[in-house]
Amino acid sequence: MGNDSSYKDKKVITIGIVKELTGLSERQIRYYEERKLIFPDRTQGGSRRYSFADVEQLVEIANKIEDGVQTYEIRQEMVREKKRNDEAAHKKMIQGQLNARFGVRKH
Repeated sequence: MGNDSSYKDKKVITIGIVKELTGLSERQIRYYEERKLIFPDRTQGGSRRYSFADVEQLVEIANKIEDGVQTYEIRQEMVREKKRNDEAAHKKMIQGQLNARFGVRKH
């Protein structure tokens, strides 16, 4: 395999299959998309395509909703998590540049 993204990230699953895998209705899945909690790709014909990671995310969202968490709160947590991940990646990149510049090697 090449260094393409993981199979979990490939957007190849139709909404019908997502319904079967998650137990959610098409309406619920579309609502979570409207609330910017999930981001399917679109085919040229406009059909939604989801990844296995999307399916996992939808199950997590449904569980949180069932526990009484509002979609706004879920979205805010997703934004915070993305920011933490971006900051961690940035810090790692800077550290790598510093290590390369000053010849630091991990032992």
